[in-house]
Amino acid sequence: MERVNATVSLANLAPGQSFALTGGTVLLEDGSQSVSDIIVGADGRIVAVGPALDTGSCGACIDITGMLVTPGFVDAHQHLDKTGVLRFTPNPSGTLQGARDAFAKYARTAGPDDIHKRATRTVERCLSRGTTAIRSHINVDKDAGFHGIRTLAEIRDGAKDRITLQLVAFMTPHPGQDFDWLAANIDGAVELADAVGGTPAVSEDPPRYLDILFSAAVKAGKPVDLHLDEHLRADVQLLDAALERVERFGMQGRTVFSHVSVLSALPRSEYQRIAERMLALNVGAVTLPAANLYLQARDYEMLPPRGLTRVAEMHRAGITIATASDNIQDPFVPTGSGDMLEIARWTLLAGHLRGDELAAAHKMITSAPARLMGLGKDYGLAAGARADFVVTDCIDTDTLVAGGPDRAFVFTKGRLVSQSATENLPAKEIA
Repeated sequence: MERVNATVSLANLAPGQSFALTGGTVLLEDGSQSVSDIIVGADGRIVAVGPALDTGSCGACIDITGMLVTPGFVDAHQHLDKTGVLRFTPNPSGTLQGARDAFAKYARTAGPDDIHKRATRTVERCLSRGTTAIRSHINVDKDAGFHGIRTLAEIRDGAKDRITLQLVAFMTPHPGQDFDWLAANIDGAVELADAVGGTPAVSEDPPRYLDILFSAAVKAGKPVDLHLDEHLRADVQLLDAALERVERFGMQGRTVFSHVSVLSALPRSEYQRIAERMLALNVGAVTLPAANLYLQARDYEMLPPRGLTRVAEMHRAGITIATASDNIQDPFVPTGSGDMLEIARWTLLAGHLRGDELAAAHKMITSAPARLMGLGKDYGLAAGARADFVVTDCIDTDTLVAGGPDRAFVFTKGRLVSQSATENLPAKEIA
């Protein structure tokens, strides 16, 4: 009966009201889980977290005994300008280049209204599944122009009380890329964005391209997030070139390498050398299992590899590694619902994590991406943080990742923005 009462009370919290959640299992900053109370202020920030708090001054007090509270999920790598275009962008080859070509053709006709409608729908679906922060890479090039980044900047600013959105100015090279155009337009794109990105592996001049990206980031005082070595060609890797620029431009702790699929194709000694350098320079990584499973290794006649980077080894080495959706229902990934728990499961299974590392998979969709995105003290279940969290009927985070909840409540900035439940209907007797 307590569960029913808690459910009704959570669903009926008044917006802008201070409240306390008591008796639930709470994921704390150090990764431990314990029974604690949470007090949320009327300003949408957490006032206190701890056992047996004084909740007398709260506008409402709800006993959530038997329920779990975790920080909101963080999707550190999406492409909201591409989301939902699958039916308009056929990719018969199923390859990465086929997807690039398909979207480049569509991008020439995709206007702001189209981008806004698709991106908003995906953001709301992600929010309904517990994602409270997203970093999205937005194409900026001669095909897409500035339509995508301007539209997403409008969505980001308008939705800031519902969800935290960060934009990466994804300066996308194509065959025949005009470097003069890139250099002339990157500052304007970066001004609208929160980070600088690109994909060096398909550039005609990777060293020059990397210098343009890092120079723009330093000039704007913004971090770098690269699509790096999204392939399995062991003889072609740009990790060393990118790491050299991290050091030369002073971008330690402010750089993320996404994909890095090639690490799984390198000899272990080479991987270990690069991993040690990533650790020394405090460079994080994001794995994208959906895209890498779908796009990579289609040309292998036997035993095609999984296409992911060395997820388990990087995690165990101490590298900050997150997992993310990448693309949702477009030529790069034809599936996707915005459910980060689904992505966590894919990562555990395809990334060779073990059954006793469910907590690691949970970390890869919470604290690890929050760190890579620089969310700082705004994130987590601690005093002063934004009250962005998910309340579920799971007993712990292992249960949450392994099978998901039957009942979930999503809060952003202290307001309930989504609730969901799976109910079994009683069988009807046949007369």
